[in-house]
Amino acid sequence: MSLGRFIVGFAIGSIVGGVIGVLLAPQSGEETREKLADKSKEICEKAHDAVSEIQNKADGIVNDMQSKGDELIAKLQEVINKQKHTDEA
Repeated sequence: MSLGRFIVGFAIGSIVGGVIGVLLAPQSGEETREKLADKSKEICEKAHDAVSEIQNKADGIVNDMQSKGDELIAKLQEVINKQKHTDEA
């Protein structure tokens, strides 16, 4: 399952669960709308935080892979240069 689908599913599930919970609670319409608005803001903030955290982790992984790739290229270049000097001798 892709990470994007997970986040979308999580957000939709949170919204649906929050709406159902608020609608089933015995309150006035104004209180219900206020709670829905508050819950919506809370869910949006959580989703934003989750996306930011995932973005930061992904950036870290990409940076690590880039560093390791650069190291591998340097080592391969060193081996190639040694092979050239051995063949020339």
